[in-house]
Amino acid sequence: MTQAAPWLVVIDMQRIFGDPRSEWFTPGYPAIEPTVARLVEQFSPRVVFTRFVAPTEPQGAWIPYYEMWPFALVPPTDPLYELSPVFAGLGLPTVTRETFGKWGAELAAVMGDSTEMVLAGVSTDCCVLSTALAAADAGVHVRVVADACAGLTDFDHDRAIGAMALYAPLIEITTAAALGAERA
Repeated sequence: MTQAAPWLVVIDMQRIFGDPRSEWFTPGYPAIEPTVARLVEQFSPRVVFTRFVAPTEPQGAWIPYYEMWPFALVPPTDPLYELSPVFAGLGLPTVTRETFGKWGAELAAVMGDSTEMVLAGVSTDCCVLSTALAAADAGVHVRVVADACAGLTDFDHDRAIGAMALYAPLIEITTAAALGAERA
């Protein structure tokens, strides 16, 4: 049986995380954006973007979370939640969720019969980590492109990469160069 090709899942490359004026700016975002863009070119059309958005009415533990971050309580259509200009308008699928982890029925439907995903994006120590663990639990082989991810700090990025590496062989840590060599 032939295995379906992997999908590149680009986690939350949005203005809210890429704009230095945002309270949720991820400092490593500008450095990884060109690497993520190259991966998008390499994997296209098997690319899906994700977007984190705030719920209309936060529930449970999300209530105090958004009390800490009231600036983010805007509709999903607010420009703050748009994909960054580099990735906007590419015509590739986008999964929007109100949770850190993006794995779920929507992402699984886009990926179809593929049992492997390649993850890139932000932030390593939050949405990338949450997505990787949930997808691995669902039986998806996850490859995290360490140099195409950024955390809140380099230390937090490294800790998250280290934590995900503990899940081998379900989760594999790789680099953009290693992926490029494989795909050449």
